Amino acid sequence: MNSLIIFASLIEPAIGLIFWTTITFILLLVILGKFAWKPILNAIKTREKGIESALASAESALKDMRELKSNNEKILAEARVERDNLLKEARDMKDALIVEAKAKAQADADRILLSAREQITTEKNAAVAELKSQVATLSIEIAEKILRSELSSDEKQKALVNNLMKDVNLN
Repeated sequence: MNSLIIFASLIEPAIGLIFWTTITFILLLVILGKFAWKPILNAIKTREKGIESALASAESALKDMRELKSNNEKILAEARVERDNLLKEARDMKDALIVEAKAKAQADADRILLSAREQITTEKNAAVAELKSQVATLSIEIAEKILRSELSSDEKQKALVNNLMKDVNLN
């Protein structure tokens, strides 16, 4: 039992020990509060402010990215519309050029055809005139040869003159 009492006396703290432990604890709290907790709390507050600032910056960057994406989509839509307009304008211009080229080709063909017809008509008229001239010359030569053979004698000449006189009197 003695050992139990000794052991119990070791377990029960003495008043002086409790007093000095409390003083030491309070002193430790004051020293830690003055030199450790304020800097630690200040560092935590600074860290919180940095995190809040980073979150605000991230939110702002996200907002800016959304605006940029919206603007990019708008610019792309405008570019597509402009591209479509340019393609339509190019197609219209191509069609107009084709129509113009066809019209010009048709006009040129008509002009060439008309010129060819006029040239053919001119050459035909020239050929007809030359043919008439040759026929007339040939007819005169034939008539001259016939008349020479027919009028080779005096009797034939007198008979021809008499026939012509009768025709003239009758008409």
